[in-house]
Amino acid sequence: KESPRPCNFCPPNETHSASLSTSIALSSWSTFGVFWFEISLLPLSPSHCSVTTCLCPSGKPSAMASKSLFVIAIDFGTSFSGYCFSLASGASQIRQVLWGAEYGLMTPKTPTCILFNEKQEFIKFGYDAVMKYKSLPSSEAQKWYFFHNFKMNLYNRKVTSDMNLEASNGKKLPALKVFSESLRYMMEHALSNIESASFQKVCGCSDVTWVLTVPAIWNAAAKQFMRLAAKEAGLISDMLSEKLIIALEPEAASLWCKQLPREGFMVDCSDSEKFEDTPGIQYVVVDCGGGTIDITVHEIQENHHLKELHKASGGGWGGNTVDEHLIAFLKEIFGDDIWDEYVKSYPGELQEMMYNFNLQKYSTSREETYVRCYYNLTRLAECKKDLHHFFEKVDGAMWDNGTIIITYEKMKSFFAYSTEKIIDALKEILHKPDMSSVQYILLVGGFASSIILRDEIREAFSEKYHILCPLEAQIAIAKGAVLFGVNPQIIASRISARTYGIAVAQTFDPEIHDLWRLRISKSERYVYCDGIFEKLVGMEQSVNINEVACYTFYPLEPDQTEACFNFFCTEKENALYVDEEGMELLGSCTVPMPDTKLGKKRQLKLEIKFGLAEFKATGTDVTSKQSQTVMIDFLSM
Repeated sequence: KESPRPCNFCPPNETHSASLSTSIALSSWSTFGVFWFEISLLPLSPSHCSVTTCLCPSGKPSAMASKSLFVIAIDFGTSFSGYCFSLASGASQIRQVLWGAEYGLMTPKTPTCILFNEKQEFIKFGYDAVMKYKSLPSSEAQKWYFFHNFKMNLYNRKVTSDMNLEASNGKKLPALKVFSESLRYMMEHALSNIESASFQKVCGCSDVTWVLTVPAIWNAAAKQFMRLAAKEAGLISDMLSEKLIIALEPEAASLWCKQLPREGFMVDCSDSEKFEDTPGIQYVVVDCGGGTIDITVHEIQENHHLKELHKASGGGWGGNTVDEHLIAFLKEIFGDDIWDEYVKSYPGELQEMMYNFNLQKYSTSREETYVRCYYNLTRLAECKKDLHHFFEKVDGAMWDNGTIIITYEKMKSFFAYSTEKIIDALKEILHKPDMSSVQYILLVGGFASSIILRDEIREAFSEKYHILCPLEAQIAIAKGAVLFGVNPQIIASRISARTYGIAVAQTFDPEIHDLWRLRISKSERYVYCDGIFEKLVGMEQSVNINEVACYTFYPLEPDQTEACFNFFCTEKENALYVDEEGMELLGSCTVPMPDTKLGKKRQLKLEIKFGLAEFKATGTDVTSKQSQTVMIDFLSM
């Protein structure tokens, strides 16, 4: 800390606190003008599902959860979705739902697919949507809207509140409608189940703290989109509500795994070494989902909270890549003409085929895979030639009375792209010097249930690391999210994936700044440089969850009534300007300063929590002593 000193960019004759390390001017890059600031860090119809209960150690409820009756965690996945819940007073009993009983199934999650009719009205979700879509005549199916794997539209692309999604037949609906109706279904299903299980009516939003899981590698806009969808669905009443917690999927899974006994892990992956919830233990969490693979590294702290040691990484290498390789294989067998006609004319039948394949994809046995060839695909193929002839020169598959038998080696080839990507990513992380104390690799998520995936990871890393996978790999994230909802403080810190900063202005220095960036204020002839990138959080910097960055702003012009803050990020460690190559405009927020009687002597304080899964900012107009939480808009850029 520095001793008190005059602030170069503050109004004349003013000095400021010893803890303030930097003083610069914030450029709004808008009609709102320029502000100075200084920085410091302060220390159901439940008829076809059932509910099961899981016992786990109780945790202290957070202040947020303690005001609710229940905590409900929704694991909204790319391929499958589910939820778990518990009393908010403590997660000693976590209940989960089993889906698909009326179709002869009992799965912890239901397919993430949704069906709308030709009037764009919600009809079905999950297994119900798959079966209903399959039953539609081809002419009707072309008029309806069936969406699946649509969560991937929020990954690695520009996300806006008005974006559209394309249904299986090419028709489009607003993405916000598709996501919000899906979450509305899950909400109503959960509330109905809770009322049945607890004999207690859940009256409204105040009774529930919701936890919604998202991939750790998602950007801020995607996370905010899910909050907006939750608001539209009715989970929360406004975007600033603390009744919704965004949880990162690998963190949630980590919380669940670290409290499991040895018997809670699969026999083929575990060894005599028990996963210890002991301070100092370091481990990698690999969240293997249908769409994305999320990789994080955690260390258990003295208070048994979690500290992130490596920034979240991963990519779109999830279980759906196996489906894509199967489809490419079937297209190779039957030819482009037959397959394209089948996809176009019988999309519902194709969906049922793929969901049946998904159940086998997560098999725990090293055996052949049986893919049923449905009636219309068989009929289209037989119009060309006898079905056996399609398989005469096919390596790794054979035809047997209506079924395609795929060898185990061929199935392994479908997994190769994903497993190679995961292994390469793990090697890159684990070869770093500061990862030398890692002892465990935890495989979680539905895709981790596959014996092929676990075998490949074990072959690559078992000599040095203990490879563990929970018995309930598919539901571990939802159960861990309940624990997080009861006690969000259990995550102590996170690693920043990028360098984050804000657009500011500084006194113009011809030896540093480009001449064309020179600006002059309309009052007192203040000469400054616009568009400076002021780093707030550095890439791979550890940020405590409860750490608040505080900023004090002073208006350059006496009649300014609001300030617009523009936030940027980059993968560079340092940058000078916000328009450099690789710089990304994340979002903005506007804070009003209506009382102008003190002119340039007014203060506006902005507090930002960077360690959260979302950016949260609170602005205070010191003159009026009024505070308000402001939403940083990541969706309109």
